[in-house]
Amino acid sequence: MHRTARRTQLTRRALLAGLGAAALAGCTGRHPAAPTTDGVETAAQPSPAPLPQVTVTAATGPVLVPGAPMRVVVLDTDALDSALTLGITPVGAALPAGDTGFPDYWPASRVAGIRLVGPAGAPDLAAVRALRPDLLLSNQTRDGDRYEQLREIAPTVLSQTTGAPWKADFQLHAQALSREAAAAAFVAAYQKHAGQVAQALSAAKLSGRKVSLVRFTAGGGVRMFGRQSFPGIVLADAGVARPDAQNTDQSDVELPPDQLARADGDLLLYATYGDPAAAGTAAVLASPGWQALGAVRAHRAFPVDDQLWFQGMGYTAANFVLDELQRLLGA
Repeated sequence: MHRTARRTQLTRRALLAGLGAAALAGCTGRHPAAPTTDGVETAAQPSPAPLPQVTVTAATGPVLVPGAPMRVVVLDTDALDSALTLGITPVGAALPAGDTGFPDYWPASRVAGIRLVGPAGAPDLAAVRALRPDLLLSNQTRDGDRYEQLREIAPTVLSQTTGAPWKADFQLHAQALSREAAAAAFVAAYQKHAGQVAQALSAAKLSGRKVSLVRFTAGGGVRMFGRQSFPGIVLADAGVARPDAQNTDQSDVELPPDQLARADGDLLLYATYGDPAAAGTAAVLASPGWQALGAVRAHRAFPVDDQLWFQGMGYTAANFVLDELQRLLGA
């Protein structure tokens, strides 16, 4: 089973790499002039004509965006995953205030050229404007109150929110980026991958094991994540069962300190957003209530990367979550 899982993982990664290359190869728009043999650029080749503008139906209504935009600024992590997945390196990005850098599930070379423009939900508009973007991507939860300011800088496409609608948001981003064909390929690859993981877990009689998702946040206490969340949907796609307290159509609920027993499961996965000291992670992990959990006593409680499991909210992150889920369940 482990050999099969490794083969599936390698095949999936090869497919993602191939699709990414195809997306880049299919990119149309502005290209540099080709150099001549003496090192002098030739002006004989005319620049490709710009693609027609595209009307995108965003949460704010119809938005006219340039065809195949080249200078994109993303203002939340879901849009970051969408752009990079579709072969576009944004010129700028806003990250959640608790993050110290770009998500580790992307190679450093893939994000090296992206300029940070402040925290998500409070971007530095002067820094955004200085990048001369031709498209901004975000959501109303983060930037609805500054939409008019953003659209004065560049066409701005906002989804309604993030998290549970991550698949629909990806389609919106793909339309705004003129990458619908590449998006369809990535969706099909993910669906195949999720099916393979579900089959592997079922064959190993592991799909019935209940997986608990817990997140520690500064000022937000301990939160359990239900079905209507990014990781909850990925687990559902893999056919994984959830504890009764999390088998609900909610994104997340706060867990009082005296009710930690509700976080138990056959497998318990937890992450911390921001500073662990501010989130009180160590104190909870050392508490009698946490130590009494069945998953903890059975050594089936594991930390996971918050930027991947809870902030990824896109198809590349989802594929890596599937890989880790299969490994942690032991299939």
